[in-house]
This record gives sequence, structure tokens and C-alpha cells, in this order.
Amino acid sequence: MRGEGAGSRFLFDSFDAAAARIEVVERVSEERWAALDYRLGHIEAALERLERRIWVMVFGAAGFLLAQGAEALVAAALGR
Repeated sequence: MRGEGAGSRFLFDSFDAAAARIEVVERVSEERWAALDYRLGHIEAALERLERRIWVMVFGAAGFLLAQGAEALVAAALGR
């Protein structure tokens, strides 16, 4: 539409504000998803560490109870 060398391009080329807004919203939502994935990764890692600690505690308590039971059996067998 525009003749060569006839004025500013801003007088003839229209700016599509709606498409620019949509593009910005898409970029912002992609960044938000990336941040959410990052935070969820840290939460999952923390939960895995907590789960390991709980299992160690459970096995420790079970081992203690088994040791107490074995000690009681040994004491009963020796007649104490």
C-alpha cells in the first residue's frame, strides 16, 4: 500500500495490539508454569527426604522393640 520513500512506516503499518497482548500473556503464563514446576520439584525433593527420615525412624523403633524382645527372651531363658 505504501509507496517507496513516502513518509514514515508508522503512518501506514498498523500495530496489532491484540496480538501483542496475547503474545505477552502467553509468555507470562509460560514463565509462571516454569516457576511452578521449579517450586514443585523442590517440594517433591523435600517430601522424599522426609519420607526417608520417617522410614529410618520406623525401622529404628522396630529394631529397638525387637532388641528388647530378644533381651527379654534371653533373660527368661537364663532364669533371671
